[in-house]
Amino acid sequence: MAAPQPVRASSANPFLFFGVIAVVVVIDIFTKIIAVDALSPAHMPHEILGDYLRLTLVYNPGAAFGLNFGPLSRWIFMGLTVCALVILGRLYRATQDGALPRVLALALVCAGAIGNLVDRLRSSIGVVDFIDVGIGTHRWPTFNVADMAVSTGAVLLAWVLLQEDRAQARVVPAGDH
Repeated sequence: MAAPQPVRASSANPFLFFGVIAVVVVIDIFTKIIAVDALSPAHMPHEILGDYLRLTLVYNPGAAFGLNFGPLSRWIFMGLTVCALVILGRLYRATQDGALPRVLALALVCAGAIGNLVDRLRSSIGVVDFIDVGIGTHRWPTFNVADMAVSTGAVLLAWVLLQEDRAQARVVPAGDH
């Protein structure tokens, strides 16, 4: 059995990886500051495109879709976020040169995780959410730029990993032909 290969520092486009993280985190923090300033008080909808798109300030002490562990939620989700960032960092370091979709996907997920982590560190009230879409009483859970980055990155990462698995399955081992 071969010894496991050490995780190496990736040269898989660090400019793209860290650039996307920086831009998304800055946009996320900036839009949250504006939302808190312009949309107060909380839970007061401001229509942008009628009832379909509204800006509504909400503080989410839990996670996606209202997942909440009570008073410990802030600390639990901070710990989970740090663990996720370590895993994502290892995935990035293991990324092959030229794998730009994978780098972009990992950067988006990291950026969103960092954006919401900053909120949890800054305040015990919860993560600032403000984008409110839906029709009438049928609303998607209110979200923010960090959430969009995580969702987009996760979908892209799932697609990339599926493509990598398919490519690996097509490789015929030497001697099997």
